Amino acid sequence: MIHVGIGYDVHPLIAGRKLVLGGVEIPHTKGLDGHSDADALMHAICDAVLGTIGAGDIGQFFPNTDPRWKGAPSRIFLEEAARQVKARGGRIVNIDGTLIAQAPKVLPHADAMKINIATALGIPPSKVGIKATTNEHLGFVGREEGIAAMAVASVDLPE
Repeated sequence: MIHVGIGYDVHPLIAGRKLVLGGVEIPHTKGLDGHSDADALMHAICDAVLGTIGAGDIGQFFPNTDPRWKGAPSRIFLEEAARQVKARGGRIVNIDGTLIAQAPKVLPHADAMKINIATALGIPPSKVGIKATTNEHLGFVGREEGIAAMAVASVDLPE
């Protein structure tokens, strides 16, 4: 039976941090602020995958109050989400993610992101979709104060 989960994440942009999205370091004057590497795309995907199995969200598995996750690569979170699916006898069918960023342009890095995400989840890159859009200069994204990401995951689980 196919189960669907959705995820959303947002982090503020600040000076002095690397910008990491989809496991790719993207050249930019600012990076995302957060306890881990603040990879909003991987965090949204993690929540979407965990949602397919009704397992809560990334914060329940990797709380930002736990020093073990300080600066951690978000790949670890995706690997654990995939492990949770597998432990329930499930199989990730596909992932679809959207980045919302006024700047920098992230689509040129989409293929590398797909490979990183697919590798972490143990699925082929052809099962990962990555899209990007701006916020047309509206709101915190439009003012380049932060970056947001949305994701949908589908998982085949036994009945």
